[in-house]
Amino acid sequence: MDELRTKGIRDLAVLRAVEMTPRHFFVPSGLRHRAYEDAPLPIGNGQTISQASIHAHYLELLELKGKERVLEVGTGTGYQTALLSRLAEQVFSIERIPALLKQAQEILQRLEIRNVSLLLGDGSIGWREYAPYDAILVSAGAPSVPQPLLDQLADGGRLLIPVGDRTEQQQLML
Repeated sequence: MDELRTKGIRDLAVLRAVEMTPRHFFVPSGLRHRAYEDAPLPIGNGQTISQASIHAHYLELLELKGKERVLEVGTGTGYQTALLSRLAEQVFSIERIPALLKQAQEILQRLEIRNVSLLLGDGSIGWREYAPYDAILVSAGAPSVPQPLLDQLADGGRLLIPVGDRTEQQQLML
Protein backbone atom coordinates (compact mmCIF):
# COMPACT_ATOMS: atom_id res chain seq x y z
CA MET A 1 0.00 0.00 0.00
CA ASP A 2 2.85 2.38 0.79
CA GLU A 3 4.19 1.94 -2.73
CA LEU A 4 0.80 2.90 -4.20
CA ARG A 5 0.63 5.93 -1.92
CA THR A 6 4.09 7.05 -3.03
CA LYS A 7 2.84 6.80 -6.63
CA GLY A 8 0.03 9.23 -5.83
CA ILE A 9 -2.91 6.93 -5.08
CA ARG A 10 -5.04 8.63 -2.40
CA ASP A 11 -8.51 7.07 -2.73
CA LEU A 12 -8.92 4.98 0.41
CA ALA A 13 -11.55 2.71 -1.19
CA VAL A 14 -9.15 1.90 -4.05
CA LEU A 15 -6.29 1.24 -1.63
CA ARG A 16 -8.55 -1.01 0.44
CA ALA A 17 -9.73 -2.93 -2.66
CA VAL A 18 -6.10 -3.57 -3.69
CA GLU A 19 -5.24 -4.64 -0.15
CA MET A 20 -8.20 -7.06 -0.01
CA THR A 21 -7.54 -8.67 -3.40
CA PRO A 22 -4.88 -11.41 -3.51
CA ARG A 23 -3.05 -10.53 -6.76
CA HIS A 24 -1.10 -13.79 -6.74
CA PHE A 25 -4.32 -15.67 -7.63
CA PHE A 26 -4.43 -13.85 -10.97
CA VAL A 27 -0.93 -14.62 -12.28
CA PRO A 28 0.49 -17.95 -13.51
CA SER A 29 1.90 -20.14 -10.73
CA GLY A 30 5.45 -19.75 -12.07
CA LEU A 31 5.21 -15.99 -11.57
CA ARG A 32 3.48 -15.89 -8.18
CA HIS A 33 6.73 -14.85 -6.51
CA ARG A 34 6.52 -11.65 -8.59
CA ALA A 35 2.79 -11.02 -8.14
CA TYR A 36 3.26 -8.04 -5.83
CA GLU A 37 5.96 -6.30 -7.84
CA ASP A 38 4.63 -3.11 -9.41
CA ALA A 39 5.24 -4.44 -12.90
CA PRO A 40 3.15 -5.91 -15.72
CA LEU A 41 3.32 -9.72 -15.89
CA PRO A 42 2.43 -12.16 -18.67
CA ILE A 43 -0.79 -14.13 -18.08
CA GLY A 44 -0.72 -16.23 -21.26
CA ASN A 45 -2.26 -15.91 -24.69
CA GLY A 46 -0.01 -12.93 -25.43
CA GLN A 47 -1.69 -10.86 -22.69
CA THR A 48 -0.41 -9.21 -19.52
CA ILE A 49 -1.79 -8.16 -16.16
CA SER A 50 -0.98 -4.48 -15.65
CA GLN A 51 1.01 -3.32 -12.68
CA ALA A 52 -1.04 -2.65 -9.56
CA SER A 53 -0.34 1.10 -9.68
CA ILE A 54 -1.92 1.32 -13.16
CA HIS A 55 -5.03 -0.52 -11.96
CA ALA A 56 -5.25 1.74 -8.91
CA HIS A 57 -4.75 4.89 -11.01
CA TYR A 58 -7.51 3.86 -13.45
CA LEU A 59 -9.90 3.05 -10.61
CA GLU A 60 -9.15 6.31 -8.86
CA LEU A 61 -9.91 8.25 -12.06
CA LEU A 62 -13.35 6.59 -12.28
CA GLU A 63 -14.29 8.02 -8.85
CA LEU A 64 -16.62 5.13 -8.02
CA LYS A 65 -18.89 5.59 -5.00
CA GLY A 66 -20.21 2.01 -4.64
CA LYS A 67 -23.63 2.16 -6.31
CA GLU A 68 -22.50 2.07 -9.94
CA ARG A 69 -23.11 -0.36 -12.75
CA VAL A 70 -19.72 -0.78 -14.47
CA LEU A 71 -18.70 -2.32 -17.79
CA GLU A 72 -15.14 -3.59 -18.03
CA VAL A 73 -13.65 -4.38 -21.43
CA GLY A 74 -10.77 -6.82 -21.16
CA THR A 75 -11.29 -9.17 -18.21
CA GLY A 76 -7.96 -10.95 -18.55
CA THR A 77 -7.65 -13.26 -15.55
CA GLY A 78 -10.00 -11.03 -13.55
CA TYR A 79 -7.77 -8.96 -11.27
CA GLN A 80 -9.20 -5.60 -12.23
CA THR A 81 -12.65 -7.21 -12.29
CA ALA A 82 -12.18 -8.27 -8.67
CA LEU A 83 -11.05 -4.75 -7.73
CA LEU A 84 -14.10 -3.27 -9.47
CA SER A 85 -16.36 -5.72 -7.62
CA ARG A 86 -15.24 -4.14 -4.35
CA LEU A 87 -15.87 -0.60 -5.61
CA ALA A 88 -19.14 -0.86 -7.58
CA GLU A 89 -22.54 -2.45 -7.12
CA GLN A 90 -22.51 -4.46 -10.36
CA VAL A 91 -19.71 -5.31 -12.76
CA PHE A 92 -20.15 -6.62 -16.29
CA SER A 93 -16.91 -7.74 -17.90
CA ILE A 94 -16.13 -8.86 -21.46
CA GLU A 95 -13.12 -10.93 -22.53
CA ARG A 96 -12.34 -12.10 -26.08
CA ILE A 97 -9.97 -14.99 -25.19
CA PRO A 98 -11.83 -18.10 -23.96
CA ALA A 99 -8.94 -19.48 -21.87
CA LEU A 100 -8.57 -16.20 -19.96
CA LEU A 101 -12.30 -15.91 -19.39
CA LYS A 102 -12.39 -19.45 -17.99
CA GLN A 103 -9.51 -18.61 -15.64
CA ALA A 104 -11.25 -15.43 -14.50
CA GLN A 105 -14.49 -17.33 -13.83
CA GLU A 106 -12.66 -19.88 -11.70
CA ILE A 107 -10.70 -17.30 -9.70
CA LEU A 108 -13.69 -15.01 -9.08
CA GLN A 109 -15.75 -18.03 -7.99
CA ARG A 110 -12.95 -19.13 -5.65
CA LEU A 111 -12.92 -15.63 -4.10
CA GLU A 112 -16.72 -15.81 -3.75
CA ILE A 113 -17.25 -12.64 -5.77
CA ARG A 114 -20.91 -12.58 -6.72
CA ASN A 115 -21.61 -9.14 -8.22
CA VAL A 116 -19.81 -9.84 -11.51
CA SER A 117 -21.20 -11.12 -14.81
CA LEU A 118 -18.78 -12.29 -17.50
CA LEU A 119 -19.18 -12.51 -21.27
CA LEU A 120 -17.01 -13.97 -24.01
CA GLY A 121 -17.04 -11.53 -26.90
CA ASP A 122 -15.86 -8.38 -28.61
CA GLY A 123 -15.63 -5.65 -26.01
CA SER A 124 -15.58 -2.88 -28.59
CA ILE A 125 -19.31 -3.40 -29.10
CA GLY A 126 -20.02 -3.43 -25.37
CA TRP A 127 -22.81 -5.36 -23.66
CA ARG A 128 -25.98 -3.54 -24.69
CA GLU A 129 -28.30 -5.84 -22.71
CA TYR A 130 -27.28 -4.30 -19.36
CA ALA A 131 -26.61 -0.71 -20.48
CA PRO A 132 -26.54 2.08 -19.55
CA TYR A 133 -23.36 1.97 -17.47
CA ASP A 134 -22.24 4.57 -14.95
CA ALA A 135 -18.63 3.77 -15.81
CA ILE A 136 -16.86 1.89 -18.58
CA LEU A 137 -13.24 0.86 -18.12
CA VAL A 138 -11.32 -0.39 -21.15
CA SER A 139 -8.08 -2.22 -20.37
CA ALA A 140 -6.60 -2.45 -23.84
CA GLY A 141 -5.77 0.39 -26.17
CA ALA A 142 -7.92 1.22 -29.17
CA PRO A 143 -7.22 3.37 -32.23
CA SER A 144 -10.28 5.46 -31.29
CA VAL A 145 -13.15 5.43 -28.81
CA PRO A 146 -15.71 2.83 -30.02
CA GLN A 147 -19.09 4.49 -30.62
CA PRO A 148 -21.06 1.53 -29.15
CA LEU A 149 -19.34 2.13 -25.80
CA LEU A 150 -20.25 5.82 -25.85
CA ASP A 151 -23.82 4.84 -26.71
CA GLN A 152 -23.97 2.54 -23.66
CA LEU A 153 -22.73 5.17 -21.22
CA ALA A 154 -25.29 6.64 -18.81
CA ASP A 155 -25.80 10.40 -18.70
CA GLY A 156 -22.99 11.76 -16.54
CA GLY A 157 -21.12 8.45 -16.83
CA ARG A 158 -17.37 8.08 -17.29
CA LEU A 159 -15.49 6.12 -19.94
CA LEU A 160 -11.78 5.50 -19.40
CA ILE A 161 -9.81 4.15 -22.35
CA PRO A 162 -6.23 4.22 -23.66
CA VAL A 163 -6.39 5.55 -27.24
CA GLY A 164 -3.75 5.50 -29.94
CA ASP A 165 -1.81 3.45 -32.40
CA ARG A 166 0.09 0.37 -31.16
CA THR A 167 3.35 1.81 -32.50
CA GLU A 168 3.06 5.12 -30.63
CA GLN A 169 2.40 6.06 -27.04
CA GLN A 170 -1.27 5.80 -26.22
CA GLN A 171 -3.16 8.56 -24.46
CA LEU A 172 -5.49 7.77 -21.56
CA MET A 173 -8.84 9.40 -22.23
CA LEU A 174 -11.60 9.99 -19.68
